Amino acid sequence: YGGMGLDFSYNIAVAEELGNIHCGGIPMAIGVQAGMATPALTRFGSDELKKQFLVPTIAGDVVACLGISEAGAGSDVSNIKTTAVRKGDEYVINGGKMWTTSGCQADWMCLLANTSEGPLHRNKSLLCLPMNLPGIHVAKKIDKLGMRSSDTAQIFFEDVRVPSKNLIGEEGKGFTYQMLQFQEERLWAVATVLTPLETIIQETIDYTRQRKVFDQSVLHNQAVHFRLAELATEVELLRSLLYRTVALYVEGNDVTKFASMAKLKAGRLAREVTDSCLQFWGGMGFTSEVLVSRFYRDLRLLSIGGGTDETMLSIICKYMETLPSK
Repeated sequence: YGGMGLDFSYNIAVAEELGNIHCGGIPMAIGVQAGMATPALTRFGSDELKKQFLVPTIAGDVVACLGISEAGAGSDVSNIKTTAVRKGDEYVINGGKMWTTSGCQADWMCLLANTSEGPLHRNKSLLCLPMNLPGIHVAKKIDKLGMRSSDTAQIFFEDVRVPSKNLIGEEGKGFTYQMLQFQEERLWAVATVLTPLETIIQETIDYTRQRKVFDQSVLHNQAVHFRLAELATEVELLRSLLYRTVALYVEGNDVTKFASMAKLKAGRLAREVTDSCLQFWGGMGFTSEVLVSRFYRDLRLLSIGGGTDETMLSIICKYMETLPSK
């Protein structure tokens, strides 16, 4: 279908390299296209669906988005309210999606909707939804604190009709398919943050070396250079956890616990590094002229998007409870 047939470790290599882009929005948008809106279609979609949607997406001829979150259901995916009711050989879709990355420009959406009234984890399905169908309304582009180069949309569906053949895999398996995708999404997010954090630390070292306060460089203060050394160590530890998790995943292991740990640590470390380094920039750090202030805004999303810190902690706790007691 136009892909290179490489294993997931190459996705992570690309994601880490994209961290050299001096903003968070572009790597995130590429991540949605390459590893968030397409994995379920790749794994479970029909040959016809793959030719129609996956081939042009891989080629970069169309833009894809992921329709999961709603105004009342962010990390709580099981609580979504959007419905797709089967009528003959079509699904009729009603509801809405929120926080949809690339939603203003997307050509198609990988949509999660309730297709029955059964148990919450078995009543959802994924559909390939062309965004030019009647009844789809892109309400607005959301004005955000960070990630401002990436369009984020609120979208409503009113009696949108889509062919039943656009169903990805089996009906009722959408929640399961989405949970599988989340692990790759979270690892991608961790990989994209490593290089920015290293860049921020190095730029802060360079700036504090030349910035003078009380007749000596700011970097000359032990509190400053010890703190920067500590943060650099934390980044390397995060990289090691990521690489271990990816290696296990490529071997076919369940890495839900480790992926959740990495996502949790990455979000918290992004806040810690950007906040500490911005402080050392003084008043200049509070301007829009320096990179640290941009990453301070952009990387704040990491503790929210793709599952909040609190959701990661809940997942980790569940896996810890399955361990045998000593």
